[in-house]
Amino acid sequence: VEEVDAIIDKAGSTVFAEIQGYIDCCIKLSGMPDLTLSFMNPRLFDDVSFHPCVRFKRWESERILSFIPPDGNFRLMSYHIGSQNIVAIPIYVRHNISFREAGGGRLDITVGPKQTIGRTVESVIIEIPMPRAVLNCSLTPNQGKYSFDPVSKVLIWDVGRIDTAKLPSLRGTINLQSGAAAVESNPAINVQFTISQLAVSGLKVNRL
Repeated sequence: VEEVDAIIDKAGSTVFAEIQGYIDCCIKLSGMPDLTLSFMNPRLFDDVSFHPCVRFKRWESERILSFIPPDGNFRLMSYHIGSQNIVAIPIYVRHNISFREAGGGRLDITVGPKQTIGRTVESVIIEIPMPRAVLNCSLTPNQGKYSFDPVSKVLIWDVGRIDTAKLPSLRGTINLQSGAAAVESNPAINVQFTISQLAVSGLKVNRL
């Protein structure tokens, strides 16, 4: 499991990205098997922490995980990959959000997959904290559903699964308070998503 924390600019370039990863195990083996796990590219790791069953000295000398696993579910390893590594973000967001002084604005967002190696992007949620001057939004999604909280001013679009044959989009108008000060900058867009069986970091297992 890998979680990506990234900042993307309006042009789609990655400003900052880091990864927190986990290797969770479910062991159902008889006896006390002595296992080893090696990676193709262990130099990716900036920081690691292990389950007590891992022999740390062998990891330090050979970069190999050697362990006798306990029964059942446990977290074998946690790791961190810092921003100095190149992280390919597997999703893109094209957006055009404008606020006009005449009491309204426009919103146009499209989301799609990028560098997913054929994997499906699922559980996509777009969250946009709107400026205080926004009263309401009148939008039309071609997929999923959206909600706008007039108190917290947060717009949430629950996209779900991305179908590459018809990319999800959300378009419509934004209603602003009359006489409100001009909005100087566009809001940040927060994106959550899930991709099964894909390590964004490029981490690969060599042998188990």
